Amino acid sequence: MTLLRITLVLALLCTSGITLADIIKLSRSNICHGASSPSYLQTKHFTAYNSLAACFDAGGRLPKNGKAHTPSKLDVSKYSRKLFSHWSDDDKNCINTRHELLIKLSTSTITYKNSCNVDRGRWLDPYTDKTFYSAKDLDVDHMVPLKWAWDRGANLWSAAKRKRFANDEVNLFAVQASVNKQKGALGPLEWLPPNERFHCQYLVRFIRATKMYDMQLRSEEVVAMNRLKIAKCGGSSISLNSFDNSNSLN
Repeated sequence: MTLLRITLVLALLCTSGITLADIIKLSRSNICHGASSPSYLQTKHFTAYNSLAACFDAGGRLPKNGKAHTPSKLDVSKYSRKLFSHWSDDDKNCINTRHELLIKLSTSTITYKNSCNVDRGRWLDPYTDKTFYSAKDLDVDHMVPLKWAWDRGANLWSAAKRKRFANDEVNLFAVQASVNKQKGALGPLEWLPPNERFHCQYLVRFIRATKMYDMQLRSEEVVAMNRLKIAKCGGSSISLNSFDNSNSLN
Protein backbone atom coordinates (compact mmCIF):
# COMPACT_ATOMS: atom_id res chain seq x y z
CA MET A 1 0.00 0.00 0.00
CA THR A 2 1.51 3.35 -1.00
CA LEU A 3 2.09 6.20 1.44
CA LEU A 4 -0.57 8.23 -0.34
CA ARG A 5 -3.16 5.46 0.04
CA ILE A 6 -2.26 5.02 3.71
CA THR A 7 -2.72 8.75 4.23
CA LEU A 8 -6.11 8.66 2.49
CA VAL A 9 -7.29 5.70 4.58
CA LEU A 10 -6.19 7.39 7.81
CA ALA A 11 -8.00 10.54 6.75
CA LEU A 12 -11.14 8.49 6.12
CA LEU A 13 -10.88 6.96 9.57
CA CYS A 14 -10.53 10.34 11.23
CA THR A 15 -13.53 11.87 9.46
CA SER A 16 -15.86 8.87 9.73
CA GLY A 17 -15.24 7.76 13.31
CA ILE A 18 -14.20 4.28 12.10
CA THR A 19 -11.26 2.72 13.92
CA LEU A 20 -8.53 0.66 12.29
CA ALA A 21 -10.00 -2.47 13.92
CA ASP A 22 -13.25 -1.87 12.04
CA ILE A 23 -11.61 -1.82 8.60
CA ILE A 24 -12.13 -4.88 6.41
CA LYS A 25 -9.32 -5.46 3.93
CA LEU A 26 -10.16 -6.80 0.47
CA SER A 27 -6.92 -8.38 -0.74
CA ARG A 28 -5.77 -8.69 -4.35
CA SER A 29 -6.90 -12.33 -4.20
CA ASN A 30 -10.43 -11.11 -3.34
CA ILE A 31 -10.38 -12.35 0.26
CA CYS A 32 -12.04 -10.25 2.98
CA HIS A 33 -9.91 -9.96 6.13
CA GLY A 34 -11.19 -8.53 9.41
CA ALA A 35 -8.89 -7.28 12.18
CA SER A 36 -8.78 -10.69 13.90
CA SER A 37 -7.72 -12.54 10.74
CA PRO A 38 -4.24 -14.12 11.05
CA SER A 39 -3.39 -12.51 7.69
CA TYR A 40 -4.73 -9.05 8.54
CA LEU A 41 -1.40 -7.35 9.34
CA GLN A 42 0.39 -9.18 6.52
CA THR A 43 -2.12 -7.92 3.94
CA LYS A 44 -0.38 -4.78 2.65
CA HIS A 45 -2.10 -4.33 -0.71
CA PHE A 46 -5.87 -4.02 -0.23
CA THR A 47 -9.01 -1.99 -0.68
CA ALA A 48 -10.53 -0.84 2.62
CA TYR A 49 -14.22 -1.33 3.51
CA ASN A 50 -16.07 -0.45 6.69
CA SER A 51 -18.02 -3.72 6.88
CA LEU A 52 -17.75 -7.33 5.79
CA ALA A 53 -21.04 -7.00 3.90
CA ALA A 54 -19.58 -4.13 1.84
CA CYS A 55 -16.49 -6.23 1.11
CA PHE A 56 -18.71 -9.09 -0.11
CA ASP A 57 -20.74 -6.72 -2.28
CA ALA A 58 -17.47 -5.68 -3.94
CA GLY A 59 -16.77 -9.29 -4.93
CA GLY A 60 -14.84 -10.47 -1.89
CA ARG A 61 -15.11 -13.86 -0.21
CA LEU A 62 -14.24 -15.56 3.05
CA PRO A 63 -10.93 -17.37 3.60
CA LYS A 64 -10.97 -21.12 2.88
CA ASN A 65 -11.57 -21.91 6.54
CA GLY A 66 -14.89 -20.06 6.20
CA LYS A 67 -14.28 -17.81 9.20
CA ALA A 68 -15.11 -14.16 8.87
CA HIS A 69 -12.50 -12.95 11.41
CA THR A 70 -14.39 -9.75 12.02
CA PRO A 71 -15.44 -7.96 15.20
CA SER A 72 -18.53 -6.63 13.45
CA LYS A 73 -21.82 -7.00 15.30
CA LEU A 74 -23.26 -8.54 12.13
CA ASP A 75 -21.13 -11.59 11.39
CA VAL A 76 -22.11 -12.72 7.89
CA SER A 77 -20.32 -16.04 8.30
CA LYS A 78 -23.30 -17.30 10.29
CA TYR A 79 -27.05 -16.84 10.00
CA SER A 80 -28.80 -13.86 11.53
CA ARG A 81 -32.22 -12.42 10.66
CA LYS A 82 -30.63 -8.98 10.86
CA LEU A 83 -28.62 -9.77 7.72
CA PHE A 84 -31.86 -9.74 5.70
CA SER A 85 -33.00 -6.18 6.60
CA HIS A 86 -36.66 -7.19 6.65
CA TRP A 87 -39.59 -4.85 7.18
CA SER A 88 -37.97 -1.95 5.36
CA ASP A 89 -39.61 1.40 4.61
CA ASP A 90 -38.02 2.36 1.31
CA ASP A 91 -40.55 5.05 0.43
CA LYS A 92 -40.03 6.70 3.85
CA ASN A 93 -43.75 7.03 4.59
CA CYS A 94 -43.28 5.41 8.06
CA ILE A 95 -45.27 2.31 6.98
CA ASN A 96 -42.92 -0.67 6.73
CA THR A 97 -43.29 -3.82 4.61
CA ARG A 98 -45.31 -5.68 7.25
CA HIS A 99 -47.95 -2.97 7.51
CA GLU A 100 -47.95 -2.26 3.75
CA LEU A 101 -48.85 -5.91 3.22
CA LEU A 102 -51.59 -5.84 5.87
CA ILE A 103 -53.11 -2.82 4.13
CA LYS A 104 -53.07 -4.55 0.73
CA LEU A 105 -54.47 -7.85 1.99
CA SER A 106 -57.30 -6.49 4.13
CA THR A 107 -60.76 -7.02 2.64
CA SER A 108 -62.32 -4.25 4.75
CA THR A 109 -61.51 -0.73 5.91
CA ILE A 110 -58.23 -0.40 7.82
CA THR A 111 -57.89 1.41 11.13
CA TYR A 112 -54.55 2.46 12.61
CA LYS A 113 -52.96 2.62 16.05
CA ASN A 114 -51.12 5.66 14.75
CA SER A 115 -50.27 6.93 11.29
CA CYS A 116 -47.68 4.14 10.80
CA ASN A 117 -49.11 0.92 12.26
CA VAL A 118 -52.21 -1.03 11.20
CA ASP A 119 -54.54 -1.94 14.07
CA ARG A 120 -57.67 -3.55 12.63
CA GLY A 121 -58.99 -4.81 9.29
CA ARG A 122 -60.21 -8.11 7.88
CA TRP A 123 -57.76 -10.80 6.80
CA LEU A 124 -58.27 -14.35 5.55
CA ASP A 125 -55.33 -16.49 6.61
CA PRO A 126 -54.68 -19.05 3.82
CA TYR A 127 -52.65 -21.27 6.17
CA THR A 128 -55.63 -21.91 8.48
CA ASP A 129 -58.63 -20.69 6.40
CA LYS A 130 -59.58 -18.50 9.39
CA THR A 131 -60.56 -14.82 9.36
CA PHE A 132 -58.85 -12.33 11.65
CA TYR A 133 -59.75 -8.75 12.54
CA SER A 134 -56.88 -7.65 14.75
CA ALA A 135 -53.39 -7.13 13.31
CA LYS A 136 -51.79 -8.21 16.60
CA ASP A 137 -53.08 -11.76 15.99
CA LEU A 138 -51.14 -12.01 12.73
CA ASP A 139 -47.54 -12.57 11.70
CA VAL A 140 -46.29 -11.78 8.23
CA ASP A 141 -44.64 -15.07 7.32
CA HIS A 142 -41.73 -15.57 4.95
CA MET A 143 -43.12 -18.56 3.06
CA VAL A 144 -39.55 -19.57 2.15
CA PRO A 145 -38.00 -19.02 5.58
CA LEU A 146 -34.95 -16.77 5.81
CA LYS A 147 -32.88 -19.47 7.53
CA TRP A 148 -33.99 -22.07 4.96
CA ALA A 149 -32.89 -19.75 2.15
CA TRP A 150 -29.62 -18.98 3.97
CA ASP A 151 -28.74 -22.68 3.98
CA ARG A 152 -29.40 -22.85 0.22
CA GLY A 153 -27.29 -20.01 -1.06
CA ALA A 154 -28.53 -16.79 0.57
CA ASN A 155 -25.38 -16.77 2.70
CA LEU A 156 -23.52 -15.86 -0.51
CA TRP A 157 -25.97 -13.17 -1.68
CA SER A 158 -25.24 -9.47 -1.52
CA ALA A 159 -26.86 -7.47 1.26
CA ALA A 160 -29.11 -5.84 -1.35
CA LYS A 161 -30.40 -9.17 -2.64
CA ARG A 162 -31.11 -10.45 0.89
CA LYS A 163 -33.05 -7.27 1.62
CA ARG A 164 -35.04 -7.61 -1.62
CA PHE A 165 -35.87 -11.24 -0.83
CA ALA A 166 -36.91 -10.48 2.77
CA ASN A 167 -39.36 -7.79 1.62
CA ASP A 168 -40.65 -9.45 -1.57
CA GLU A 169 -44.43 -9.79 -1.42
CA VAL A 170 -44.21 -12.93 -3.56
CA ASN A 171 -42.82 -14.63 -0.47
CA LEU A 172 -45.07 -13.06 2.20
CA PHE A 173 -48.38 -14.12 3.79
CA ALA A 174 -50.36 -12.65 6.68
CA VAL A 175 -51.08 -15.67 8.89
CA GLN A 176 -52.07 -16.65 12.41
CA ALA A 177 -49.11 -15.84 14.67
CA SER A 178 -49.17 -19.12 16.58
CA VAL A 179 -49.17 -21.18 13.35
CA ASN A 180 -46.23 -19.19 12.01
CA LYS A 181 -44.28 -19.96 15.17
CA GLN A 182 -45.04 -23.68 14.71
CA LYS A 183 -43.62 -23.51 11.20
CA GLY A 184 -40.38 -21.81 12.26
CA ALA A 185 -37.67 -22.26 9.62
CA LEU A 186 -39.08 -25.48 8.15
CA GLY A 187 -39.48 -26.11 4.44
CA PRO A 188 -42.44 -27.92 2.78
CA LEU A 189 -40.87 -31.36 3.21
CA GLU A 190 -41.13 -30.91 7.00
CA TRP A 191 -44.16 -28.62 7.33
CA LEU A 192 -47.30 -27.74 5.39
CA PRO A 193 -50.14 -25.38 6.42
CA PRO A 194 -53.03 -26.86 8.44
CA ASN A 195 -55.41 -25.89 5.61
CA GLU A 196 -54.99 -28.85 3.25
CA ARG A 197 -56.84 -27.06 0.43
CA PHE A 198 -53.95 -24.60 0.31
CA HIS A 199 -51.20 -27.23 0.05
CA CYS A 200 -50.93 -27.22 -3.75
CA GLN A 201 -50.77 -23.43 -4.04
CA TYR A 202 -48.30 -23.28 -1.15
CA LEU A 203 -45.97 -25.74 -2.87
CA VAL A 204 -46.23 -24.04 -6.27
CA ARG A 205 -45.47 -20.63 -4.81
CA PHE A 206 -42.65 -22.00 -2.65
CA ILE A 207 -41.01 -23.63 -5.69
CA ARG A 208 -41.47 -20.46 -7.76
CA ALA A 209 -39.71 -18.37 -5.10
CA THR A 210 -36.73 -20.75 -4.94
CA LYS A 211 -36.36 -20.50 -8.73
CA MET A 212 -36.75 -16.71 -8.79
CA TYR A 213 -33.83 -16.35 -6.37
CA ASP A 214 -31.69 -19.16 -7.81
CA MET A 215 -31.56 -21.14 -4.57
CA GLN A 216 -29.28 -24.16 -4.43
CA LEU A 217 -31.48 -27.14 -3.63
CA ARG A 218 -29.99 -30.58 -3.11
CA SER A 219 -30.95 -33.14 -5.73
CA GLU A 220 -32.67 -35.30 -3.10
CA GLU A 221 -34.80 -32.31 -2.08
CA VAL A 222 -35.93 -31.82 -5.68
CA VAL A 223 -36.88 -35.51 -5.94
CA ALA A 224 -38.86 -35.30 -2.68
CA MET A 225 -40.61 -32.10 -3.80
CA ASN A 226 -41.50 -33.81 -7.08
CA ARG A 227 -43.31 -36.53 -5.19
CA LEU A 228 -45.01 -34.08 -2.85
CA LYS A 229 -46.16 -31.82 -5.68
CA ILE A 230 -47.64 -34.75 -7.58
CA ALA A 231 -49.38 -35.94 -4.42
CA LYS A 232 -50.86 -32.50 -3.68
CA CYS A 233 -51.39 -31.06 -7.17
CA GLY A 234 -51.21 -33.95 -9.63
CA GLY A 235 -49.73 -33.32 -13.07
CA SER A 236 -46.08 -33.42 -14.09
CA SER A 237 -43.10 -33.39 -11.78
CA ILE A 238 -40.58 -30.60 -11.30
CA SER A 239 -37.56 -30.86 -13.57
CA LEU A 240 -34.26 -31.13 -11.77
CA ASN A 241 -32.93 -28.60 -14.28
CA SER A 242 -35.55 -26.11 -13.12
CA PHE A 243 -33.36 -25.37 -10.12
CA ASP A 244 -30.14 -23.58 -10.94
CA ASN A 245 -27.10 -25.16 -9.23
CA SER A 246 -29.35 -27.78 -7.64
CA ASN A 247 -26.44 -30.17 -7.11
CA SER A 248 -24.03 -27.63 -5.69
CA LEU A 249 -24.83 -28.47 -2.08
CA ASN A 250 -23.76 -31.91 -0.89
